[in-house]
Amino acid sequence: MRIIVVLPSFNEADNLPAIFAGLQHLIRDTYNLDACVIVVDDGSTDRTVDVARTQAGALQVDVIENQINQGLAATFMRGILAAVELAHDDDIIVCMDADNTHLPGQILRMIRDIQEGRDVVIASRYREGAVIRGLSFSRRLLSRGMSFLFQLVYPIPGIRDYSCGYRAYRAGFLKHVLASQGTRLFAQDGFACMVAILLRLHKEGAIFSEVPLVLRYDQKIGQSKMKIGSTIWRTLGVLLRERIH
Repeated sequence: MRIIVVLPSFNEADNLPAIFAGLQHLIRDTYNLDACVIVVDDGSTDRTVDVARTQAGALQVDVIENQINQGLAATFMRGILAAVELAHDDDIIVCMDADNTHLPGQILRMIRDIQEGRDVVIASRYREGAVIRGLSFSRRLLSRGMSFLFQLVYPIPGIRDYSCGYRAYRAGFLKHVLASQGTRLFAQDGFACMVAILLRLHKEGAIFSEVPLVLRYDQKIGQSKMKIGSTIWRTLGVLLRERIH
């Protein structure tokens, strides 16, 4: 079994070293896992590509470059397709944010759930034991309200966090889905793509589980790239379309 970590990145030169350090501590120094990292740079204007190539320590890192900024959906797609190309069916593909808000140590629990038969494991903000630091009260309240609405409009048993991008996927299941859907799986722009992908995986029969997320927004250097208003409207549109179809 191999672990393939996908890091979609846009202007994360200041955050990547900490993420690499955390991954190296987990993958190489502590558990000596068979693993590699794929950094997908989305047309960054800082030193993201240079940092990815020169500051990864003992990690095996492949860098994919978008020459211009294409957005999260296209960047995520390139990373997942590259990971699936490398993976055997029993490998595990982990996608996490490159801004140092997701802790690599949580990968171990996600791996266990995959080994116990799940196809997709989500690090959830709404499970007992979840910790959120550095996020404003208004953002937390909005996030909680959206989660309630998602569960109301499109309930998926056992799922409370529809939009968190910190997920582990069974590689064989992703191969099955891509064989039937192709790149339509990623056919949604912006941050709403994470919700769209989740709903489409559910329609393909995915077995899901959630683990409590530790979200360290206080460790992030730089501003959020999410445009909250447009993301909400796009996400609601995705929910309604997928519910109808």
